[in-house]
Amino acid sequence: MKEVNPQDTSRNSAFALWMSSPMPMVTLVKTLDVSRLVRYSKRHKLSFNMLLCWCIGKAASRINEFYLLPQQGKLYQYDRLAINVIVKNILGSINSCDIPYCDDIHQFAEDYRSLTDQAVNRCESTFTDDCMVIGTSAMIETELDCIVNQYTDKFSNPMVMWGRYRKGWLRTTLPVSFQFHHVQMDGGQAAAFLNALQDTMNGIKKSQRNENNTSHFTKA
Repeated sequence: MKEVNPQDTSRNSAFALWMSSPMPMVTLVKTLDVSRLVRYSKRHKLSFNMLLCWCIGKAASRINEFYLLPQQGKLYQYDRLAINVIVKNILGSINSCDIPYCDDIHQFAEDYRSLTDQAVNRCESTFTDDCMVIGTSAMIETELDCIVNQYTDKFSNPMVMWGRYRKGWLRTTLPVSFQFHHVQMDGGQAAAFLNALQDTMNGIKKSQRNENNTSHFTKA
């Protein structure tokens, strides 16, 4: 992580317009087709939420704006991404953990399992300071059309939120809410991310060439 001069980035105009805004967050909602991801999850006994988190990281890694983050009146640049996951611990409360994103889905799955197990059983949260963290929140107890998080400058990280996916005759769908700081990106980049997320899920078989070596993990 390093501080950068906004004038040296593509976000200079947005920084001038929105950095001092008391409500700088924007939310886009899109219904995704998760049919292939669900089938991949069941076939390889992998957590659906883990796979979705990996797809989020994969899609975000293609968009330069995800490596920039406004915080406390400054703009910072990162060279790595992480996905934050919120889990319910054995005491009934919640903890969170930052899972470093990597292209290797098997390594990401192992990190996901070990860090979420630690959060569940030790009731401890883990955080990373050297990654731009994409927040996630999965409320799978019910189906949801839209989620709106806190609109505040105290939390500027992008966040993807969803509920329970919906099974249909021909496809399985999942509405997701994507919240982002307007300094970090505009609607165009946010829409491109959601399209990339859909493409990543559609192509998950093609992107994984070592499927026979997939480890088996308990579903979350």
